Amino acid sequence: MAWINCHHFFPNRQVSQDNKALEVGWFRRRVLRPGYRACPEEYLTKLELKKYASSTAKTYISCFEPFLNFYKDVELSSLDENDIRNYLKHLVQTGKSNSYLNQAVNSIKFYYEVVLEMPNRFYAIERPRKEYKLPKVISKEEVKRIIANTHNIKHKCIVSLLYSAGLRLSELLNLMPKDIDSDRMLIRVENAKGNKDRYTLLSKTVLQELRNYWIEFQPSEYLFEGAKGGKYSGRSVQAIVKRSGARARIKSEVTPHMLRHSFATHLLENGTDLRYIQTLLGHSSSKTTEIYTHVAVTQYRDIVNPLDFIYLNR
Repeated sequence: MAWINCHHFFPNRQVSQDNKALEVGWFRRRVLRPGYRACPEEYLTKLELKKYASSTAKTYISCFEPFLNFYKDVELSSLDENDIRNYLKHLVQTGKSNSYLNQAVNSIKFYYEVVLEMPNRFYAIERPRKEYKLPKVISKEEVKRIIANTHNIKHKCIVSLLYSAGLRLSELLNLMPKDIDSDRMLIRVENAKGNKDRYTLLSKTVLQELRNYWIEFQPSEYLFEGAKGGKYSGRSVQAIVKRSGARARIKSEVTPHMLRHSFATHLLENGTDLRYIQTLLGHSSSKTTEIYTHVAVTQYRDIVNPLDFIYLNR
């Protein structure tokens, strides 16, 4: 069996038809320190033409520029696989994560294979072994304590929605008032990860809180907006969740994605079919959703610990 990479035959294929136009003005407006080698203009142009998501584009640029400056005085077209390996070795020695290493390889391959449209030169480049980490979740009681320790009505709606709808941080920030369907008790999530739309659950409790929030704040465009209007800050949401977790005396630092993981795990523990959970989370593959079977406590409840079994039968 052989896998054939046909991407080179379709160099102008767009990644998505639905992504909004990529805004890279922030990059072009930067003030660079003397001697810093910036990402080539053609790299940006290709990201724009292929309509990459803004988050992906920022990741590619931020990973490719360190590579550029590692070989600051070298013509990029002259670099070979060993040069790439030396750079990856440098990243390993400086303690970069496996995820960062993979992103670095992707950003480098994008330049040679997509921007320069060169044949695939880096099949032999070694990637780090994929890490298998279980999602971090908190209990239902801990979720209740976190919400109880979120006092501002706007902040409480944010925390409650992250958990009760299983939203990603970016999905929460992109919500608009029209996405809340109170008649069907659903939330429409548009252009989520993978450029997919989906529906997820709307809690009756959260709906009432949202109505109170609407009366007080009356947002104009996005459901949650900053003090001067416009989309609410992701860092602000992270700070809200972290602060509420600390007030609730949760041992681990709570993040927005931890609430999403907890939503999925608690649904599974309540007996919800894994296929429905996959749909609510917007996972393309059921394998991604199956990881929650390893953290749900339901499957362990009926197992008697062998030490307890010994003492029970004395």
